[in-house]
Amino acid sequence: MYPIDLSGKKGVVFGVANDRSIAWSIAQILGEAGAQLALTYQNDRLKDRVVRLADSMEGSIALPCDASEDSQIEEVFQQVGEAFGDISFLVHSIAFANREDLAGRFADTGREGFRVALDVSAYTLIPLVKYAAPLMSSGGSVIAMTFQASQKVYPGYNVMGTAKAALEHCVRQLASEFGEDNVRVNAISAGPIDTLAARGIHGFLDMKKIHAEKAPLKRNIVAEEVAKTALFLCSDMSSGITGSVIPVDAGYHIMAV
Repeated sequence: MYPIDLSGKKGVVFGVANDRSIAWSIAQILGEAGAQLALTYQNDRLKDRVVRLADSMEGSIALPCDASEDSQIEEVFQQVGEAFGDISFLVHSIAFANREDLAGRFADTGREGFRVALDVSAYTLIPLVKYAAPLMSSGGSVIAMTFQASQKVYPGYNVMGTAKAALEHCVRQLASEFGEDNVRVNAISAGPIDTLAARGIHGFLDMKKIHAEKAPLKRNIVAEEVAKTALFLCSDMSSGITGSVIPVDAGYHIMAV
């Protein structure tokens, strides 16, 4: 048990795909802190595993939602409102790019591949916050997941770096617009972590090796470290923080080379 108590708090976590996903690590720690969660799954292929994970946490539920469909976003928050009444936090851990757009030359990115990456990885945050905010009657916290490729060139990350740059601007814009409602919007910029999604990044193992060598802590991070930062951001201890990108990368972001 962590010293932050979220008993009585409720929230929604988007992006749980399996028990190795960063979103699941975040969900676990929020649940251990006492929060009641709704986990969403994109389609029937993921349903069983997400339902099993939700069932492992008392009071949590699993709901279908393909965040690329506005009608499904609206419906899932209607269901969340009926189940929970109100919520205190939202976690956006959604990203996707076609595999062929994560290798080769960035200049060869197709128009449709670019659209898909930006739509799923960045735009989806906007309607999620739009529909979540009315349920945050006492204010709340929104967390998105980003990566330093939003600012630097990472070979093999390609169009996803562009999507993360767009996502970070969405964070700032939404933080400005919803601040008067006491809804805080921040992002966590995590170092490379072994997940199913990471396997699709060309040169991922090299990326991990370089991070471990260059980071001040001389190692890679683990998902639990990202989750603990999310726990802090979902709690009242972070009440004065919004519009920020918080690096959890063993300090790699400060290095010049």
